[in-house]
Amino acid sequence: MKYEELAKDIIDKVGGKDNVKSVVHCITRLRFKLKDESKAQTEELKNMNEIVTVMKSAGQYQVVIGNHVPDVYKAVVEVGGFAHKEEVDQEEEQDTNLFNRMIDIISSIFTPVLGVLAATGMIKGFNALFLALGWLEEGQGTYQLLDIIGDSLFYYFPIFLGYTAIKKFGGSPFIGIAIGASLVYPTLNTILAAEPLYVLFAGTVFESPVQFTFLGIPIIIMGAGYASSVIPIILATLFASKVERWLRTFIPDVVKMFLIPFFTLLIVVPLTFIVIGPIATWASQILGQGTLFVYNLSPVIAGLVIGGLWQVIVIFGLHWGLIPIAINNLTTTGADPVLAMMFATTFAQIGAVLAVWIKTNNDNLKTLSIPAFISGIFGVTEPAIYGVTLPLKKPFIISCIAAGIGGGLIGFVGGQGYRIGGLGIFQIPSFIGTSGLDLAFWGAILSAPLAFVLAFVLTYIFGGINKANSPVMQEGATASEAPVEPLTEKSTSSVENKGEVIASPFTGKIVPLVEIEDEAFSTGALGKGIAILPTEGKLHAPASGTVSALFPSNHAIGMTTDNGAELLIHVGMDTVQLQGKFFTSHVKQGDRVEKGQLLTEFDIAKIQDAGYSLATPVVVTNPTNYNLMTTEEKEVKQGDSLITLI
Repeated sequence: MKYEELAKDIIDKVGGKDNVKSVVHCITRLRFKLKDESKAQTEELKNMNEIVTVMKSAGQYQVVIGNHVPDVYKAVVEVGGFAHKEEVDQEEEQDTNLFNRMIDIISSIFTPVLGVLAATGMIKGFNALFLALGWLEEGQGTYQLLDIIGDSLFYYFPIFLGYTAIKKFGGSPFIGIAIGASLVYPTLNTILAAEPLYVLFAGTVFESPVQFTFLGIPIIIMGAGYASSVIPIILATLFASKVERWLRTFIPDVVKMFLIPFFTLLIVVPLTFIVIGPIATWASQILGQGTLFVYNLSPVIAGLVIGGLWQVIVIFGLHWGLIPIAINNLTTTGADPVLAMMFATTFAQIGAVLAVWIKTNNDNLKTLSIPAFISGIFGVTEPAIYGVTLPLKKPFIISCIAAGIGGGLIGFVGGQGYRIGGLGIFQIPSFIGTSGLDLAFWGAILSAPLAFVLAFVLTYIFGGINKANSPVMQEGATASEAPVEPLTEKSTSSVENKGEVIASPFTGKIVPLVEIEDEAFSTGALGKGIAILPTEGKLHAPASGTVSALFPSNHAIGMTTDNGAELLIHVGMDTVQLQGKFFTSHVKQGDRVEKGQLLTEFDIAKIQDAGYSLATPVVVTNPTNYNLMTTEEKEVKQGDSLITLI
């Protein structure tokens, strides 16, 4: 339980155990499904040293941890008493939109097998590399055994997906395995090798040989069968989960254990071979040919787009929608250009990270850059994205440009992947096809150093890294476009050159400070910041610190945060004239308060009925110590990021 305390903090800040419906993890993220995301303390999570960032995507609340996320996940499950990911009830919520549901389904089905899929693909790839280099020959036992290991998962892919898919759909795992095994039953190869009984749809694009029948009904098996297929088993297990659920409604408990799988298999497997399989196979072929059609329109443009946008796609979790397409392409056409064209992305990221590491003098940024660079070499780029390049903005944009150019080169030489393998340097053998180390292979490999050098040079020159005083990025803050001004002696002792995010003390609508009908605020004479028109009559502490000033009328409060920022929150305009009427304070001057603590309550309706505006300035009264950025949102919730200080 090395991460027990971290797990406790994470559970607490996502709203507690009762707010968690389920939690799973991928390569770098904890993926929560929360009952109420508004209860999660997002900014506080982002501010924790052990957390890279927090994302909300595809109906999930994603806490980005890094490469050690499996260990943190185990601690979270242990501390929270949550179901392990294989035991999570995966019933979909009715209020989740279709797109989010699709992404969630795909990620849940493929995430559990990605590690082994990459491992076997790497073995297959290195075996192809050894063959191309003349180190092994096809007839050798070493080559054959490595080939068996490399093919083991992909050939029997329907069995693996039968397990993960039916669990996602709420069915029994071993029923899914049995359905998958039926699709790759060895005798099918013998049947497919025989002369067909007759041909259906002769002369059309759907021309299909019929090798055998079931109760006189023709069974169509396209090509080499269902080995390595993706779509048929997913549709079959979806149907099986519905059948199983229906059978449970009337089969007596005493015989459910064997009658439910008995009837489910008798219904689902024949229908899979007769209806689901052929339709899914045709759909797979159309999808594969459609992808290649778009790619062939302009491989260079396709490479520029996929390479340039891949990091953005990953940030929003949308890459899950492309992984099944890539696997389907390998199954139907023997090669895939989609994942091939993102190869240079990894090296563009680490090129930008290396430039940041060399140029910055900031110890925290240097510390983040080293593990981010190492992880990126092996294809895990989330630490680089969230910890270094994205917060600094320009390095991220530059890395996208460099990755796009690398992808364009891969498209230009016709580089494609011939197997699902590892990422980063481990993806290299994936480019070896039947032609061996050809021009397409060398062109694809060249895209990596090209993207790396471009990203490094451009980031070093144009990345906006001020070597004399590099910013410390915290809580998801974005680097200011202007150079960071040196801190005064007074502020250095309290702020220590640290960034800080001031949370919104209210839920409400954003009002630019210049629009406030009070020149002292609108001109910035009292400080810099932003104003809020609150929709709830509760003022919460925007940061942890001390109440430095509290007006007797309770309409305004001053705070000094733990990092030295001095804040003034003035509820409404001219409300001092109410002399405390309609205001209730829950703190007194000198009190220590924590971020999010309720400080003051006020009656919105009565204040408005009295003729006063509730536009409330939130200003930093010592702004010369910082570069200051305010939120670009039009509405905020209490606790949302409002002002970023660097």
